[in-house]
Amino acid sequence: MRLIIAASLILLAASPGMAADGKALFNAVCARCHGTDGSFKLKGKTAVQVETALEGYRQGTYGGPQKATMQQQAARLSPEDIKALAAHIATFQ
Repeated sequence: MRLIIAASLILLAASPGMAADGKALFNAVCARCHGTDGSFKLKGKTAVQVETALEGYRQGTYGGPQKATMQQQAARLSPEDIKALAAHIATFQ
């Protein structure tokens, strides 16, 4: 599974413009664990909450039991990716 996620991230990084598409990035990288509608731990989060969490994972200052998994994912995200993901996730109600 890690190989699939890593390959998805590499493809996204190599595709100009795609990384800024929060929905496409979410579906390629996040949906496998969080569900396509964010039903696993993401519904109701604001963009600020998501950005704060992802930046914290990147810096190793945030997280619970799944910290290692999320740190690996967040480490590969650009600041633009994080903003795009946060904006998309904030649409989940």
